This record gives sequence, C-alpha cells and structure tokens, in this order.
Amino acid sequence: MTDVPTTRVFLVRHGATVLTAEDRFAGATDVLLSDDGREQARRLSARLAREQVSAVYASPLARTVETASILAAPHRLAVQTRDGLREISHGRWEQLTRHEVEERFPDEMTAWDEDPFTFAPQGGESGLAVTARALPAFLEIVRAHPGEKVLIVSHKATIRLLLSSLLGFDPRRYRDNLDQSPAALNIVDLRGATRSRLSLFNDTSHYSDAGLAIPGEPGARLSPWWDPTEE
Repeated sequence: MTDVPTTRVFLVRHGATVLTAEDRFAGATDVLLSDDGREQARRLSARLAREQVSAVYASPLARTVETASILAAPHRLAVQTRDGLREISHGRWEQLTRHEVEERFPDEMTAWDEDPFTFAPQGGESGLAVTARALPAFLEIVRAHPGEKVLIVSHKATIRLLLSSLLGFDPRRYRDNLDQSPAALNIVDLRGATRSRLSLFNDTSHYSDAGLAIPGEPGARLSPWWDPTEE
C-alpha cells in the first residue's frame, strides 16, 4: 500500500462572474470574471503560492482560464485546458433566471429538481453526461502526476459531480448535499486513480486575511491504506 504515491489535487471553482449576482443559468455560456471574482482568485493565489504545484489545468471557458492563470502565476506555470472539465450545459435554459425557467418550462424544472443526474433540459446535459466526460479527464490528470500536487479549476456542478463519484455519494442528490462557492478550495488526495480522500471542502477562508492554512496530507487516524501504522 505504501508504494502507491499520493497525488494531491487542489480542486477550485472559478471566481464570481458578471452573472453570479443575477443568479442566471450560465453553464455553457462563456462569461467573464467580475472584479470580485478576480480578487477572490488573487487571494487564493496568495494562499497557494508556497505549495509545490507541478501543473495547472482548467476548463476551456474564459472564467476558469482566467482564474487558473491568476493561480498559476506564482508558480510560473502555463494553464493547460481540458474540455472534459467544462461546466454542465443547461441547453435552452442558458442565461435565464430560475424564475424564468419555472414560468416557461415548468415540467422540465420539476423533473430536474427531482433527479438532475439523469434528466437534462432540452438541448442540455444531464449530470450523468457531465460525469462521463469529467471523471476520465480528472483521472487522466491524476495518473499523469503520481506523487505530485496539481491544481484544477472547474465549475460548480462539475466539481460536485466529480466529488460525488470519487467519494461514493448518491449523485442524484449532488445539488442538495454539496455546495461550491466562487473561488472555493477543495483538496482531494488520491492513491492512484481508485483511492481518494477529501481533505478540504468548499473552503473560502482566503476571502479574509485569516485562516489561510492548508491541511496536511492524510496520515494518522486514517485507514491502513493511508497510514500503515493504523490498524
């Protein structure tokens, strides 16, 4: 067990966008970061500046690429884009508010609220479809960086679906049970591509000047897979 190196993934949601305050569906819509979103990313960049990051990856959308570029700057790394990491497409709901969708497509909204993992609005993607493209992209990155630290910038739904799959949560409840704030930091430690542990979730302590510590890698009080001294 101890021969398998641990890969640490800093999994980050992009910063706030110009549409965040309007609460519109903007999964496939290529919107820019707002000034607040850039400041959130700069604060997180300072928090991660001392980490030995080997590579930075991002969804190809502008908001994730810009966030990743800010985070990559202290490490002098180029941002590598992966299409599989992009956000869920809401099809004909894109750029509408929830209230507008409820008025125009009430049956679709009811079905989506009941099971967003298997249902997709017209022209959009289901959570299952997102997982089918995002998980292979994520695991490909992990396999390429055994024993290293990597940074991945993605999106709210995509990150929640990835974590549901990696940790064995019911993916039909990903919207109910998991949240992701703008520029939130998650830390996932992986032994190979099959063993994963969530060490930090939806953390935004970098919004302020306090609470900037990064938790250590898995060790004591965990299963023997992570700590061979623990029986």
